[in-house]
Amino acid sequence: MPFQKGDYVLLEYTVVDKDDNKVVETTVEDKAREAGIYRPDEVYEPRLIIIGETKLFEPLEQAIMNASEGQEITVEIPPDKAFGQRDPSKVRVISIREFYRYGKLPKVGDIVEVNNQQARVVSITGGRVTLDFNHPLAGKTLVITAKVVKKLETMEDKVKYIIKQYIPRIELDKVGVELGEGGSVVTVKLPIETLFMENIGTIKARIADDIGNKFTNVNKVVFVDEIEIKREAEAKPAEAKAEEKQAETKPESQQAQQSSQ
Repeated sequence: MPFQKGDYVLLEYTVVDKDDNKVVETTVEDKAREAGIYRPDEVYEPRLIIIGETKLFEPLEQAIMNASEGQEITVEIPPDKAFGQRDPSKVRVISIREFYRYGKLPKVGDIVEVNNQQARVVSITGGRVTLDFNHPLAGKTLVITAKVVKKLETMEDKVKYIIKQYIPRIELDKVGVELGEGGSVVTVKLPIETLFMENIGTIKARIADDIGNKFTNVNKVVFVDEIEIKREAEAKPAEAKAEEKQAETKPESQQAQQSSQ
């Protein structure tokens, strides 16, 4: 059955630059390693896509809506539907002295920020730095291979994957989501390790805000931190343990003789 706008799906995809047949992005670890773009800090797994809300290339979104769960699709995205054509006016030359104030000199290939805009360092010659403010994929035709791995049906699953967008490495089987008061109250139980995350309070606030925006019937999001207290069994005195061990190693006849005395 085709998908509709508003559906929550998990999308696996690989983006290839058609001009040089190189993988530029993928959610599949093996493909990232094979293409030489693997990053240890990246989480390789299908991404949460909300059709009609998540920003996608229009041809890709249409192809997804006409596909079915588990079906692999391949879409070619021309530059005007992707990141646009290259604009020569966006290539500028500035003095390298502009970077002295930051205390770090750029290298060719670096992505730098100038006047709140990102640019790629193209060359450094004679104290001048050539910057390209075009998107790195501007002017490129992209070929995207994608597959909807799963459609999320329950609100509990949808909330879990919303949480995962903010805490990518969290194990979903350790996350509990309960709905109360007709779905207006969402209770979230996070694993203990999240307590030690930097800025976890801010992250929780953002998760709650996102859940409230996506589900208008939700009036409250409650976070519960459960800490299980583990206690070891009370140890027996060392002398008692030694006597028990000694008794177990004696022949039965010897034990019987001792008991009759």
